[in-house]
Amino acid sequence: MTVRKNQAQLSADEKRRFTDALLELKRSGRYDTFVSTHNAFIMSDTDNGDRVGHRSPSFLPWHRRYLIEFEQALQAVDASVALPYWDWTADRTSASSLWASDFLGGTGRARDGQVLDGPFSGPSGAWQINVRVDGRTYLRRDLGAGGRQLPTRAEVDSVLAMSTYDAPPWNSASDGFRNHLEGWRGVNLHNRVHVWVGGQMATGASPNDPVFWLHHCFIDKLWSQWQARHPGSTYLPTAGTRNVVDLRDTMRPWNDVTPADMLDHTPHYTYDTAA
Repeated sequence: MTVRKNQAQLSADEKRRFTDALLELKRSGRYDTFVSTHNAFIMSDTDNGDRVGHRSPSFLPWHRRYLIEFEQALQAVDASVALPYWDWTADRTSASSLWASDFLGGTGRARDGQVLDGPFSGPSGAWQINVRVDGRTYLRRDLGAGGRQLPTRAEVDSVLAMSTYDAPPWNSASDGFRNHLEGWRGVNLHNRVHVWVGGQMATGASPNDPVFWLHHCFIDKLWSQWQARHPGSTYLPTAGTRNVVDLRDTMRPWNDVTPADMLDHTPHYTYDTAA
């Protein structure tokens, strides 16, 4: 059984195996297919049209399936690797070990945002950005620029306390757990972290930055915590809703995966701590 750990608890060997597996996926071209998939969905998901991966109830099950497939791709390179998560309520600054040169590297330089240290830096030559939003081919970050702050534990707890999964109009205006976690309303959790990192993380091609996977792994962990706290609440909507994915509808790009299939993650992985 795969156990997903807090990145702050990884050993030096676990960090190296994880980054080496990422680099191999990049070298083979497999990594960029994941970036392309995410970019295509975030650009097509709109409040008033068909929406699957974002701005919709299926945001969480869609990304759960997406992370499972990415983790399986990593494990095809190195069976010992599992996705770690980044608890940004605890590791809140650019001085965190997450951003050290032996792991993900740090923020970008002032004049162009280019990351200059770590295995994914421009100088390393191993991490060319191919799925681009502009002509720049290097990884960019701008950690915490403009005084931006990451969400706090108190803000997370306020969202976990919400007992309704989602509500009409099932988009970025909805009042429910999913939308407050995704970040279009209220304290803004998921979206705020993307903006705090900056660079490619603030675009539809955000998986170009490997921190995407650690961030979304924590978002998935928060969903699992919400499920444990509210066992009487479930995915909504269940049936008959236009433009969004009902409980037993299939989620593109998969033709055999529904939100109902993704409610229980334990056949695939567990987390090192439940809370």
